[in-house]
Amino acid sequence: MFQKKQIAICGSFLAFLLILLMSGCTSVVQKKSLSSFNDLYSSAQYQEAARGEVKEESKVTDLLPGLQAAAALRYAQNYSESSLLFDECETLIKLRNEQLLVENSASTLGAVLINDTILDYQGTEYDGIMVNTYKAMNFWQEGKSDLARIEFNRALDRQRRAKERFAAEIQKQKLELEKKQEQENKKALARGKANPKDKNIPAMDIDKNVNNPEIETILKEKYSSLYEFQTYPDFINPFTTYMAGLFFMSEKDYSKAANLLKETYGMVGKNETVQDDFVNIEKILDGEKNHTPNTWIIFENGLGPEKEEFRVDLPILLLTDKVKYSGIALPRLKFRDQAYPNLIVGSNGPNQCKTSMLASMDQVVQTEFKKKYPATVTRAVFSTLVKTYGQYLAQKQFGDLGGFAAAIFQGLTTSADIRIWTALPKEFQLAKIQTPADGVLALETTGGDKINITVPTKKDVLVFVKIPKTGARAVHDIITM
Repeated sequence: MFQKKQIAICGSFLAFLLILLMSGCTSVVQKKSLSSFNDLYSSAQYQEAARGEVKEESKVTDLLPGLQAAAALRYAQNYSESSLLFDECETLIKLRNEQLLVENSASTLGAVLINDTILDYQGTEYDGIMVNTYKAMNFWQEGKSDLARIEFNRALDRQRRAKERFAAEIQKQKLELEKKQEQENKKALARGKANPKDKNIPAMDIDKNVNNPEIETILKEKYSSLYEFQTYPDFINPFTTYMAGLFFMSEKDYSKAANLLKETYGMVGKNETVQDDFVNIEKILDGEKNHTPNTWIIFENGLGPEKEEFRVDLPILLLTDKVKYSGIALPRLKFRDQAYPNLIVGSNGPNQCKTSMLASMDQVVQTEFKKKYPATVTRAVFSTLVKTYGQYLAQKQFGDLGGFAAAIFQGLTTSADIRIWTALPKEFQLAKIQTPADGVLALETTGGDKINITVPTKKDVLVFVKIPKTGARAVHDIITM
């Protein structure tokens, strides 16, 4: 009997060490991978950045590296391979959405005991929307209008259905946590029946902890900017809506284009180009014709947000003063810079203008991040509650040594999930001019760098310019509309 008990204790200790090692290694590897990709991508080494995430001819099994690589290959102008990777990413996103409706959630519950970094990257609604948007842009660039139409429609449909998926996700988490609480309280009751000394073990109460008003007060103090975020309508990306509007206009589906441009104008009404596009499409629907070729310039500017971890101590309403640790780790957004304030367009002649804000990707990310933050906090609080509860039991059963070991476990496994699709830009800017008669579109950065692009003179043209940071090489695409 004594030998069996020793074996059980040794086994538990080895499992304890394995979990600590797994948790620590996972977090370190994730941070290192993000940092390596960001360094290459921000310096416009797109092909190298992609190969660091996904090897040639390998299938995407983890969503985030697939998203990073697919975006990088798009700007390496390898549109076909980019679209194939985006296809694989979309398959993973669809699988994740289907699992929202599946009752079996053991792997997600297991993460509560460690942290969310041990799970595969779950993705966001804006991830899925941008996957379809970028695929549409790739196909449009390649002249595959039928495929581009499908992808734009998918992106728009994904925006419409995002609220339903969000509601399903929140409901599933609620049920999962209630299930976990019930399991832990049944264990406590069983221990109390088996050992009279444990009959006064307190029950776990999620609501009492999650709805503790002190938590919101602490978060407002530690992350005040969260409550000041400017947001778009839920899960709507103005860039996606606008690009779809231009595409359907180019396909002469003027009624659909008008609806999309009207929706965009409602979100970004201060943009004169969007306003002009909406007015012109209404004129076309009224029978007017305009044969003057125009050139639209989309400037994908800078780098979108990263996430960073911050820690706070929370009042866990359950335990005695013998508890060793009650901290919580949460993610917060860290914003990166524009490449340039704008691009000067048409600098070789009098028809000069500047690009201006079409859509802030920062704001798109903020909108979803803020909406999901209560659920993020709930999971983190519950994770801390479970670990603190375990710490209480370890203290009670094994004394100070057990409590101290449980405190170490809790401290080392308390980590925020800071994974995010960092290949997205900070913002999309827009300008439109009458196509230069000589076909030379002159662009200039506010730093004085000049970019001359030859465009067709007889047709409408869309020019897409990507600059990730100041001084980085500019990449441009030309789409004949």
